[in-house]
Amino acid sequence: MRVFILLTLILSYIQPALALDQQKILGSLQSVVMIRGYNDKGGVSYGSGVVVGENKVITNCHIFRSTKQPWISRGEDSYTINSVQADRWHDLCLVQGSNLPFKPAPLGKASTIKRGQEVLAIGHSNGVPNPLTSAGAVKTTYEFEGGSVIRSSAKFLMGASGSGIFDLQGNLLGINTFKTPGRPAYFYSLPIEWLANLEKLPVETQFPITGKAFWEEEDSNKPFFMQIALPELNSDWPKLLQVAEKWLAIDPKNTDAWYELGFAQENLHKLNEAKKAYQQSVALDANNTDSLIRLGVLAQSAGDKEGVHSINLALTNINKELAEEFSQLVGCGIDC
Repeated sequence: MRVFILLTLILSYIQPALALDQQKILGSLQSVVMIRGYNDKGGVSYGSGVVVGENKVITNCHIFRSTKQPWISRGEDSYTINSVQADRWHDLCLVQGSNLPFKPAPLGKASTIKRGQEVLAIGHSNGVPNPLTSAGAVKTTYEFEGGSVIRSSAKFLMGASGSGIFDLQGNLLGINTFKTPGRPAYFYSLPIEWLANLEKLPVETQFPITGKAFWEEEDSNKPFFMQIALPELNSDWPKLLQVAEKWLAIDPKNTDAWYELGFAQENLHKLNEAKKAYQQSVALDANNTDSLIRLGVLAQSAGDKEGVHSINLALTNINKELAEEFSQLVGCGIDC
């Protein structure tokens, strides 16, 4: 009862800002669990997980690296973990528990996510006993090895590894896994579509689970969508330009790569080149709102009212909230 009351209070707090289905989100909150285990130093390692089937919890493999006997917990109750199916490279583990009295979260699709879409990250950040909810929006998604890795502004902290990112109808879209260091930071979630392959892997019974994940590679070996993060956050425009050019040399039809090239060029005051890069980005994906917004900013700076109006119309057709933010950004109000 105490948990139910707490979750209801959380939902009532975020309800005014988001058009969410409160009852369905409540169900999703109750599908999030903690995973704990004693480490070799005598302390307790912990993370989060999401129930996705009868006695089945999906989480990150990296939370099992320092424990030989992990368990699932909710409040003061604990449940034995019997086995695991581990995709170490993608950092996803599916554990089999015993007598879990929790309903599984309904599964959504990361592949259908749109930029600007509102989402909720739900997990045990900082190891708190009750799950915490962080509201945010999808910044973009990156196609990677058969799935769409999600980058959002929905924050999660230590202890929330393996927790869920949900849409406003309570559907599980992905698993919160890693972030960039420092503040501000980029937050990444792995696509729930990878669960299908995870379920086909061999069953293991031995812990700990070791093995490097793709996001832990050396910087030069990480996916390009990760290589651009720190230069962008640190305003290192020459480095961002370099990474974007390498990205395009390998994947010339990637809309995000063209956006990053344009963003670097814009900040290096190469405005004509930036405009062309943004236009190419939009040509590849008419819904790339990042590139559309930058094109609108460039049009506003050049005194091109017709261009600003055109961008505003395009954004309105995609996401009205983003269009309103754009209007405020360029200061055109109703004149857009």
